[in-house]
Amino acid sequence: MFERRAGRLLPAMGERCPVCDLKFEREEGYFLGAMYISYALALVAIALASAALWIAGLRADRAVIWGLLISLPLAPLLALYARVLWIWFDRKLDPRD
Repeated sequence: MFERRAGRLLPAMGERCPVCDLKFEREEGYFLGAMYISYALALVAIALASAALWIAGLRADRAVIWGLLISLPLAPLLALYARVLWIWFDRKLDPRD
């Protein structure tokens, strides 16, 4: 699904699946739904980090700020994972190519 490219830290999205030849981006703006999933995943990551810091004894406002800062580097990985989830969800609802 993702291809490593020279000079890039994160892999790039392939055009088609090498196994089943599924076209990943079915239409223009197809991955808009993946942005919503990425947003939800980021909120969960921030909430978990903030809750752990709050339980560890940090004040709630500072725990949220630190939770956000700790979760920020995860954003690119969450975006990749959100695309995978979006394609899976879309294929379950509408399996035609």
